[in-house]
Amino acid sequence: MDLPTIPGIIQLCAIILGYAGAVLIIYGGFRAIVRVVLVECKKQGFTYNQIRREFTDKIVFGLEFLIAADILATLLSPTEQDLINLAVVVVIRTVLGYFLSKEAAEFNLQ
Repeated sequence: MDLPTIPGIIQLCAIILGYAGAVLIIYGGFRAIVRVVLVECKKQGFTYNQIRREFTDKIVFGLEFLIAADILATLLSPTEQDLINLAVVVVIRTVLGYFLSKEAAEFNLQ
């Protein structure tokens, strides 16, 4: 019986975290779509700001999982180009997450 190696475990964790991040973002998108349709068709008790805030929260949370997956994937093959790519991706996702969180906080004030 072959035991999984540490790099194999790290790669599996990176894949799981990447899929988890994508699923969170997709789930948030579908949920937002359903709520918008409900607001338009049935005039249910959601506001667009509530829908936007919840969708933004899901995106930010999903981005955090994707960053973790990228960090783990880079641990396996830390070439100079991989480290540069990781730095760029983490900066972009962090800045995006910061501004989305800031926007979500503004919705809470309204």
